[in-house]
Amino acid sequence: MAVWATAGAAVVAFMGIGLVDPILPSIAKGLNADAGQVSLLFTSYFLVTAVAMLITGWVSSRIGGKKTLLIGLALVVVFAALAGTSGSVGELVGFRAGWGLGNALFVSTSLAVIVGAAAGGSESAILLYESALGLGMACGPLLGAVLGNMKWRYPFFGTATLMAVGFVAISFLLKEQPKPARRTRLSEPLRALGHKGLASTAASAFFYNYAFFTVLAFSPFVLDMSPYRSGGVFFAWGVLLALCSVFAAPRLQDRFGSLKVLGTSLVLLAADLLLLGYGSHTAAIVATVLSGAFIGMNNTVYTELALEVSDAPRPVASAGYNFVRWFAAAAAPFIAPKLADHVNIHMPFVVAAAAAVLAMAVVAVQRRHLRHDARELVAASAPAGALTDELAAQPS
Repeated sequence: MAVWATAGAAVVAFMGIGLVDPILPSIAKGLNADAGQVSLLFTSYFLVTAVAMLITGWVSSRIGGKKTLLIGLALVVVFAALAGTSGSVGELVGFRAGWGLGNALFVSTSLAVIVGAAAGGSESAILLYESALGLGMACGPLLGAVLGNMKWRYPFFGTATLMAVGFVAISFLLKEQPKPARRTRLSEPLRALGHKGLASTAASAFFYNYAFFTVLAFSPFVLDMSPYRSGGVFFAWGVLLALCSVFAAPRLQDRFGSLKVLGTSLVLLAADLLLLGYGSHTAAIVATVLSGAFIGMNNTVYTELALEVSDAPRPVASAGYNFVRWFAAAAAPFIAPKLADHVNIHMPFVVAAAAAVLAMAVVAVQRRHLRHDARELVAASAPAGALTDELAAQPS
């Protein structure tokens, strides 16, 4: 029950990422804001998340996993509720920043807690975590559409309510997990990036995340649909992301190796982004949904690379990797509307496609430093099923 309570709260936490997608135009209309101002909802959220990655391990190694989860959940409840009361876009952006801090504390700790509490071993725990990620990414836009169609404020109150339920469930059902034998220092995530393999993975993921969050934050304005229709599009996107992340990516990695899967998926994502930018409205809808497949595959491979490519402890490697890549998630929603305003509506997707190609180029150039991820070692020398992870990154 403790595992399911934590996983359920993780679903809601991941829902918060895509919750605002279908209602971005409605928020802009309700607060008399333009696309650039509303897109700052993502920028403030992920900028705080990126910086918070440096302190999550420091906090959890001192107060324990359960307390860290509960603090994160409490912050999300408070700031999600405050977001629903916003009277201006500036207030909403600020409340989303506080929400990002809570989400970073919760999500960065949740898999470690699930692994520690699960009886089926770390592989089954990771599968549950990845499923929670995919389900949350799929259901977030759907919840945003259903509640946002009534009033744009309601999805924020809905999230606060669900997270409050998660807070109560974890409080009663989850026992405190053992604290790490050694406390994590604040400087460790940055020092871990001195490893060429981890630094290369983070650099590639930086460019990839720029492409990823151009889709998430800017495509709703290009699609220009009602909350219900936009929510349906992003629900299909999230379902495809979940299926490819949990089922397709591991099988393709076992057959072809992580780097080939990653490089091919990044190139296909770049082509998909160009279709989204230059195709008809119908083509843009198809390209948006299809991007979920490539994003799901990339998420899984990047997570495993980040955790396995260096000799740093997994929580430390994860923190350093996420610190770098979330800056791109903060930058894309800010830059994309400006490119559309100053150049044309196609340019945000051209730049995003170029970013995906750059991500692939980093993998290609630095591939000799990226040969130590778990699945490539399994394919080369270990028995099937040897992969065991203890901690994974926040969704990629």
